[in-house]
Amino acid sequence: MNYRKLGNTDLKVSTICLGTMTWGEQNSETDAFEQMNFALNEGVNFWDTAELYAVPPKKETYGLTEIIMGNWFEKNKKRDKVILATKVAGPARDYIRDGQNSFVGKNFEDAINASLKRLKTDYIDLYQLHWPERNVNNFGRLNYLHQEKEWNRFEDVLENLEKYIDQGKIRYVGLSNETPWGVMNYIKLNKEKNLPRMMSIQNPYSLLNRSYEIGLSEVSIREKIGCLAYSPLASGYLSGKYRNGTLPKGSRMERDGNFWKYRYQTPNMNKAVEEYYKISKKYNLDMSQMSLKFCEIQDFMTSVIIGATNMEQLKTNIESVKVNLDKEVINDINEVQKLYPNPCP
Repeated sequence: MNYRKLGNTDLKVSTICLGTMTWGEQNSETDAFEQMNFALNEGVNFWDTAELYAVPPKKETYGLTEIIMGNWFEKNKKRDKVILATKVAGPARDYIRDGQNSFVGKNFEDAINASLKRLKTDYIDLYQLHWPERNVNNFGRLNYLHQEKEWNRFEDVLENLEKYIDQGKIRYVGLSNETPWGVMNYIKLNKEKNLPRMMSIQNPYSLLNRSYEIGLSEVSIREKIGCLAYSPLASGYLSGKYRNGTLPKGSRMERDGNFWKYRYQTPNMNKAVEEYYKISKKYNLDMSQMSLKFCEIQDFMTSVIIGATNMEQLKTNIESVKVNLDKEVINDINEVQKLYPNPCP
């Protein structure tokens, strides 16, 4: 396994991060336990979850993934072997604290304490803001429409986070679904007022969505605030399993296709996937491993978050760290990006 520092901390996290959002929806607790056991044995010491999970999010499964992880920690007594990341939900869903999800105040305190209780732990290594309180162009939108609403100042958010760092409930903090403007504002306050430093940015990045390279890549490299790439296989499309209209039984698209189609059912998606499939065949590479390795080797990358619904997928994805991508492979990949740029932002 390969490891990189989380931000400017001394924590060394595996460049493959165990994603968990299917646990409690597509995967049972037994499945999840098997995945956690295998991943840790393979050196995957970085695990990511969120209070929102399982996904697709709904009231009935809210918090269930954290509960499953907590049960594993309680049974195996290996909390100290894992660098644990979770996320607090921003304003959106009525069933999460009545939709009044704020990054300050009692609402926020309730969120942290509830996650700690579900996870059966005294501390969270990386606590991430799942999405901004303000209006931003994320979740498949590229154009920014300025529609101002009430949101907490960055300074207030960081001062609030500092309280829980001082209490020992959080070790480090990070962002998710954030923009360059947002990241730089948080960084500025860290430098000017010595408030907590954001250590990571969990945003989408894959062969079908390289929009991170446009602005955030320079921020990551210069400020040492690396990317934690989610959806590196574009919800399975970059594994090749959905080629030619195939819809495997039990797959994410077969079960919950309507939830994901807003991001992946785009005009050039299938064309791009087919070209990447051809490249994997040309160089005798597993398509999933080629796609994951491309993410891992980026200079701005800290860790690539993989999600698997079965052990075969998990083993294949973890093995991607051993793959080597020659210059010819990367050149061919970049040619497809020029032909079909970011078909699934």
